[in-house]
Amino acid sequence: MNKARRRHRITELLKEHSVTKQAELKHLLEQENFSVTQATLSRDLGEIGAVKVRVAGGQTVYAIPERSLYSVTPQDNIRRVLGEWVAEISHSANLVVLRTTPGSAHVVASAFDRAGMTEIIGTVAGDDTLIIVVAEEVGGAFFEKQLLQLAGLETL
Repeated sequence: MNKARRRHRITELLKEHSVTKQAELKHLLEQENFSVTQATLSRDLGEIGAVKVRVAGGQTVYAIPERSLYSVTPQDNIRRVLGEWVAEISHSANLVVLRTTPGSAHVVASAFDRAGMTEIIGTVAGDDTLIIVVAEEVGGAFFEKQLLQLAGLETL
């Protein structure tokens, strides 16, 4: 089973159904031949940014916030991601290179992609290395310092 496919389908199921419990979502996935443990499902929900929201009638359901909600506090999410998965930050011209723990580069890239940071043009992730392309007028050196500051490793 492909993790990306499963996570995409989880996102779609949350749009299509009012899912109140992980067990309900697990059942919906199993109906579509996705076998998943509760721990994996919980991790998937966290990684795709699912949150519980209250709907009419007081019931809470899982939902995926719109991208604009991520831009309200991108620094908090980026700070958390930098602290958990990033081991090294360096730059060259308008590129910033982040070294992560093995298998984590895509998680960090996704956090930057969702953050809506205007200085970022795009990200490219491998297994343990992520390249962030920043706008020329921002420059890699300046953005690297911003990230080091967010990570608590350096002050501007």
